[in-house]
Amino acid sequence: MSSRAISDTTAEPLFLDVIRFIAASPRVSQRKVASSLGVSLGKANYCIRALIDKGFVKAENYRSSTNKLSYLYLLTPSGISAKAELTRYFLTRKMSEYEVLRLEIEQLRKEVETTVQDI
Repeated sequence: MSSRAISDTTAEPLFLDVIRFIAASPRVSQRKVASSLGVSLGKANYCIRALIDKGFVKAENYRSSTNKLSYLYLLTPSGISAKAELTRYFLTRKMSEYEVLRLEIEQLRKEVETTVQDI
């Protein structure tokens, strides 16, 4: 699966954060996901539903209760693959951003050294 096979909405960093959070804590409420990731409950709900619709996450009741908080979120095999693919995609992107910043910092340092020598 390539990063192009993942829709643009799932390529957002928040989707990777939600997948990683669910992988680490499957018995978590959407409220906990929202508060831990610093997003609204509605946004967390949207992300989780989108991941379920894509087949990356499966929601199961882990108690015989009508309480909506009693869900177990599990990564499916395609969710595990998507997590790996998204992680590779963001790592590549961040490394590229880092390299651009590193070069810019190097250029700025040279400018400062030249300016200081001219004074």
